[in-house]
Amino acid sequence: MDFKLAERSPKHFAFEYEQEGEKLAEIEWTEHDNIMDMNHTYVSDVLRGQGVAKKLLDKAADYARENNLKMNAICSYVVAAFEKSDAYNDVKA
Repeated sequence: MDFKLAERSPKHFAFEYEQEGEKLAEIEWTEHDNIMDMNHTYVSDVLRGQGVAKKLLDKAADYARENNLKMNAICSYVVAAFEKSDAYNDVKA
């Protein structure tokens, strides 16, 4: 699954997955002061149950690591994932 980095505005980004021009999944954030405010995760019903949200979060966490950023969990999926797993401790704001 290939996620594309989209810059929606100078401080507003997302990783997206599209198929045949239709957006089927995304994780979205805004950046400020080296913090990624993780404010939205979406996965289409077509892809639910396949671990796509976790793959998106992992991709965003890798992006944070590569760019020396921290992640602030705002959306309910990211909040729950941060609570369940220690895998993101190094990028938690």
